[in-house]
Amino acid sequence: MLKVKPIYILTLFFAFAYTQAQQQIEIKYSGFLEFKEEDTPGLKVMTRDDSGQIHIVHEGIDMYCDQALLYSNDNFVEAYGNVKMHQGDSINMTSKYVEYSGKTKLAFASGEVVLREPSSTLTTDTLYFDRAKQQSYYKSGGQVVRDSSGTITSRIGRYYMNAKKYQFVKDVELVNPDYTIHTEQLDFYTETGHAFLYGPSTIKTAESKTYCEKGFYNTETKQGYAVKKSRIDYDNRIFEGDSMFFDNNRNFASATNNIKVTDTTNKSIIKGHYAEVYKLKDSVFITKRALAITVQEKDTVYIHADTLMVTGKANKRITRAFKNAKFYKSDMSGKADSIHANHQTGLTELINISKSNSKDAFSTKRQPILWNLGNQMTGDTIQVKSNPKTEKMDSLLVFDNAFIISKDTLNAGYNQITGKTLTGLFDENNKLKQVDIDKNAESIYFARNDKNELVGIDKSKSGSISIFFHNGTVEELRKIRQVDGKTYPESQFPKNVRKLRGFDWREEERPKSVEDLFSDDPPLNLPIIKGLEDYVPQEDFFDDEMLNRMEAADKSEIKRSENTVTNPKASRNLPERKKKEIRGKKETIQVKERKPQILQPKQE
Repeated sequence: MLKVKPIYILTLFFAFAYTQAQQQIEIKYSGFLEFKEEDTPGLKVMTRDDSGQIHIVHEGIDMYCDQALLYSNDNFVEAYGNVKMHQGDSINMTSKYVEYSGKTKLAFASGEVVLREPSSTLTTDTLYFDRAKQQSYYKSGGQVVRDSSGTITSRIGRYYMNAKKYQFVKDVELVNPDYTIHTEQLDFYTETGHAFLYGPSTIKTAESKTYCEKGFYNTETKQGYAVKKSRIDYDNRIFEGDSMFFDNNRNFASATNNIKVTDTTNKSIIKGHYAEVYKLKDSVFITKRALAITVQEKDTVYIHADTLMVTGKANKRITRAFKNAKFYKSDMSGKADSIHANHQTGLTELINISKSNSKDAFSTKRQPILWNLGNQMTGDTIQVKSNPKTEKMDSLLVFDNAFIISKDTLNAGYNQITGKTLTGLFDENNKLKQVDIDKNAESIYFARNDKNELVGIDKSKSGSISIFFHNGTVEELRKIRQVDGKTYPESQFPKNVRKLRGFDWREEERPKSVEDLFSDDPPLNLPIIKGLEDYVPQEDFFDDEMLNRMEAADKSEIKRSENTVTNPKASRNLPERKKKEIRGKKETIQVKERKPQILQPKQE
C-alpha cells in the first residue's frame, strides 16, 4: 500500500486517460488523500479536514461529503457523511451516504435522505436517482411536503423532475389542515398542486366525504371532479352520479348522468341526470327525468317533473316540482304545473302556474288534477293534508272551479259535482269517505237502487252538496239549500246534456304506475362523459433502457468477480447474473446499504 503524508490540497483533479465518451468524475477539493490500489485498482480515499468538505463534480452535478471513495478506473464514487448533492437550482439532496456512477449516471442515497426542489421537499430512507432520465424513486416509504397542499406519504414514490410530477403508489395519504386524501395511486404536480386520484379514493373534510375510483383535486382551489363510482356524503345526504364536480370552499357539488341523492333522515331519494347540491343552503336542484321518492311505512310516494328542488333542514324539508309535475302512490295520483310538498306539515299543493288566454275558467287543460280510486278532482289549486307521523291522508281542499267526476258503476255516464270549493275527508285506508262542495254547487248523479238498477238521472243546483263514499263509489248524495233539481228517467234525459259545463274527463293522463310518470317526456339523450384518462402504471425504474446503459458501461472494462454483487457499487456495474434476474423478474435492484463511516487517513 502506498502511504501518503496528510497534505492540504486546494485543488485536486484526477484526469486519467479514458476512452469512454462520459466525462470523468472530478474531485475539486480534498483534505487528506490515500491510495488503496492493493484493495481495488484505481481506488483513492479522500477525507475532509477542518477547512471544508470534499467537493465532487460531474456533468453539472455538485456533491459535498466528509469522505469520498473514488474508483477512478470505474468512474464511480462513494460519498460518506453529511452528503449534499446539487443539480443547478432545481435539485438539492442531503443524506448520510451516496454512491454515484459517472458511466450510468445512477445514484443511490441512504440515511435520512431529503430531496428539495422549489415547490416541495421529499424525505425517505433510501432513494434512487437516474440523472439520464431525471427521475428519482423510493420503495420503502417516503414523505413529500408542499406548504400550500400539505404532506403526502406513500409506500412507493417516483419523481419526474422535468414534469415536476410525483407518482405515489400504495397507502397514499395527503394530509392538509382542511382535508385529508386517501388513495391507492396519486399523480401530483408540484407547480400547480393538481392531484389525480386512481383506485378507491376518499377526500374528507369537516363537512363532507367524497369517494371515487378516478378523480381530480386541485389542492390550491379545493375544487375537483370524479368520474367513476362518484359519491359525496354530507351530514344526512348521500350524493351519487357518473360524473361529479365539487367545490369544498362552497360545499357545492354538481353531477351528470345517473344521479341519486339519498336523504337518510327523511327516507327519501331523488333521481335524475343533472343535479346541484348546496350543503350550506340545504338545497338540492335536479333535472332531466327528475324523480323524488319518499318511502312510507305502507306506501311510497313518487314525484316527477322537469325540475325538482328540495330545500330546508332535515326536519323541515320542502320539495318543489316545476313544469309538468306529477305524483303517484298506490291509492292516489295527481298532475299539475307545480307541486309543493312540505314534509314537516304534511301539506302537498298542486298549483296551476300557467294561465289560459280564454275568459272561460274551465277552458284550460292545465288545471291541477287529482285521482283517488275512481274519482277525478280538478280545480285551480288542490291541497292534500296528511299526518307526517302516521303517514295517513287527512283531508283534501280544492279552491276555485272545483269539479269531481266519477264513472257510473255500469258505465251509463258520469257522476259529476261542481262548485267553487271542495273539501274532502279520508278514511283510515286513505280512501275518500266524504266530499263537500260549497257555493253554486251543481250535480248530475246516476241514481241506482239496491239491485244496482238505474232509477234515474238526477240533475240539480244547490248551495252546497255533500257526497258520502263507500269503497270509492258514491253511496249517498245530500243537497243543502237546493234551488233547482229533478230526477229524469234515462230515456228522457238527452245525452248531450249529461255533462256539466267544464266537464273534462282526463283518464288518459292518469299515472297508474311509476313508469307512467315519464309517459309524455321527450326522448332522453345523455351526454357522453369523456372524463379523466385511465391510470398509467409506473414502468420499472430499473428498466431495459437502464440495463442497456449498464451493459454499455461494462464493455469498457474487465468483468468483476462474483463478490462484486454484494458491493454497494452494484448499481454502477452489475454482473450478468444480477442483470438476468432483473430482466426476468422486472424487480427493483436491491442495493446493500452501508452505514456511513469516516475512515481515518493513515499517517507515516
